[in-house]
Amino acid sequence: MIKTDLVLDAKGLACPMPIVKTKKAMSGLDSGEILEIQATDKGSTADLKAWAQSTGHRYLGTVEEGNVLKHYLRKSSEEEKEEKKHPNVMKNEELEQKIDANQDTVVLDVREAAEYAFSHIPNAKSVPLGELDEYLNELDKESEIHVVCQTGNRSDFAAQKLTAAGFKQVINIVPGMSEWTGPTGKSVN
Repeated sequence: MIKTDLVLDAKGLACPMPIVKTKKAMSGLDSGEILEIQATDKGSTADLKAWAQSTGHRYLGTVEEGNVLKHYLRKSSEEEKEEKKHPNVMKNEELEQKIDANQDTVVLDVREAAEYAFSHIPNAKSVPLGELDEYLNELDKESEIHVVCQTGNRSDFAAQKLTAAGFKQVINIVPGMSEWTGPTGKSVN
């Protein structure tokens, strides 16, 4: 059994709410204390790993119990870093105009496969954030890559990861699919 200092119930919440609640809970902990986040959103594992990395906290791991994911984070012993944000951002409307003008626009959708299946930008490539490392060699480091998720949080983490891996033109699309008004496709069987 893992000793924790605080348990956060984020069950039934979807991105970005597990991160929002985690951020608030972490601010009340002392350095070195451990937070257990209980979530049911499958994307929460990749989200929390990326968030912890961007803020300096330590992601310890995840235990799956039935449909509940128990994530463990240790609060940084350093002064908490301000959360990094990817500097290159584009609004939904700008991406829609770009797609209309150029059919070769590269759009990377980093939401979970189920989210993508029900509604996605036509021709967007589905690569869930947790699987991004496995696809790095399939992407062109010189191409302009537009990264989208539901609200702009996961795509921000993915954009940071791509840039750190040497990709030159990475753009985070905000606010993402939650407010996308352009054409969409479905791939539900």
